[in-house]
Amino acid sequence: MGRSSRRRRWSRRWRWRSRWSRRRGRGGRGNTGDVAPSNNPSAKSIVYAPTTPTAQPDKDGFIKRWSILEPITGVNGSNQNALHPNALKEYFPGQMTVIPKDGDKVTVNGAELKWHAIDSKLHCVNVVHFANDLGFASDNGSLFWVVAVINCPEEIKDVRLGVGSNDGSVWWVNGQEACSIYGDILSYPDDAVSKRITLKKGPNILRGAVHNQRGQVDFCARFLDDATGNAITKFTVSFSDK
Repeated sequence: MGRSSRRRRWSRRWRWRSRWSRRRGRGGRGNTGDVAPSNNPSAKSIVYAPTTPTAQPDKDGFIKRWSILEPITGVNGSNQNALHPNALKEYFPGQMTVIPKDGDKVTVNGAELKWHAIDSKLHCVNVVHFANDLGFASDNGSLFWVVAVINCPEEIKDVRLGVGSNDGSVWWVNGQEACSIYGDILSYPDDAVSKRITLKKGPNILRGAVHNQRGQVDFCARFLDDATGNAITKFTVSFSDK
């Protein structure tokens, strides 16, 4: 099968998955009804400082264990011309290489920000709940850095990263930019899908910059098999690459 035919086949699968996700109500502002800042009590969708050494993706492959940095404020614009250069800007040393521990701190524009280790009870990570639980607003015009360590028992070739976010986001796998989403949008699973990549045996670093233009902010990510379109679940997620 030629490359163009495979691309068309993948595109059909991707569109079908997106329609299925919309019908199931997965993602988007309708997911919780919360806005930022929110007066609603947290739905307790996030578990902080989990003690298990590793976590599994859920049955649909969604990654639910993350390290999240408190918001970098004053970052405006979710369109490509604004968000992409803002995501590439260096806000703190080691930004593209750090594997943060729970409680680690960085300084951005004179403000001290802390990394938090979390597990999400949902397929997505509701950053409004994250903000509410920690006592600060997920302010309009903020950027959240997120990191997950994906541990593969064997090399997995021909994988695609599928992501959704509200609002825009930029994503890297092992230091290489993989895919991005732009605009003041709802989040849907696999709204952006990367080119084919290889997950190496051992730890792989998934890193994202998620932007909140206004209101709700959440994200989701999983890996998909290029040949079948099925979610990959044969890996664990940790906070360390050791």
